[in-house]
Amino acid sequence: MKLSQLTTEKRNPNSMNLDQMPVLEILKTINEEDKRVALAVQEVLPQVALAVEEISYALGNGGRLFYVGAGTSGRLGVMDASECPPTFMTPPELVQTVMAGGTDAFFQAVEGSEDDEGQGGRDLLERNLTARDVVVGITASGRTPYPIGALKQARKIGAYTISLSCNGQSEISKFADCAIEVIVGPEVLTGSTRMKAATAHKMILNMISTASMVKMGKVYENLMVDVNASNYKLMERAKRTVIEVTGISYEKAEDVLIQTGYEVKPAIVMLQTGSELEEAKDAISRSGGYVRQAVDSLSGSSKGEQH
Repeated sequence: MKLSQLTTEKRNPNSMNLDQMPVLEILKTINEEDKRVALAVQEVLPQVALAVEEISYALGNGGRLFYVGAGTSGRLGVMDASECPPTFMTPPELVQTVMAGGTDAFFQAVEGSEDDEGQGGRDLLERNLTARDVVVGITASGRTPYPIGALKQARKIGAYTISLSCNGQSEISKFADCAIEVIVGPEVLTGSTRMKAATAHKMILNMISTASMVKMGKVYENLMVDVNASNYKLMERAKRTVIEVTGISYEKAEDVLIQTGYEVKPAIVMLQTGSELEEAKDAISRSGGYVRQAVDSLSGSSKGEQH
């Protein structure tokens, strides 16, 4: 499909007079178009769910998640991947972004890098891609050579492939086990896919990483229990989380977290079950990282000992 025929490249009839609008009307026009994004994402939730199931399975079985993109698409991948270690205490290599032009392209465009299909595959191979991994190719147009090359290479190796685009029947979808085509319509500023298309992709990447981590036991209720308390703000969040779950005092939460090295999960299990640190950690390990199951297992064993 020619670039001019893509939905993301068409002119938006609601913004034909953009250059003549007062500022407030420009903003209202953008806002009205942005409202369409969540509804477009809603339409592809079944495909996103399939992606999450595959990703959480892969991550739980020694695999990694790779986002691959160029320009804005690559930058969105970098943002989502970089938030996983502080939010979920994942190792940096678990969720990675492979970006056309390398890391320097995050700050400044590297012209022509997105057009090299072969480089997308080569850059993935440099990360020692295996069949246990999952690769997500991100491209608003659905025809960017770099992520297409990455998905082609991933399929050769046997890795699960996911495409994320904003046009129907996208070229990249042909090389994906799971194709997510979120149709947000023409941009307010013609062809500027950093707007609605990027917003839709940001929303979906948030869903993918968050839901995958929930399925891996890194969330209890709706709380971040695997937060990496590496600074004052996150240490305070760890305390608030323990207080929220257990109802203990601020001082007691601080005392227990000092014992656990500011790991929230064992702190909660210790307080909920009266167990010691090593016993709590062992229960968490046996439960596959799930706090609820760890608490239930220790509570069950305690009840059994009383009879």
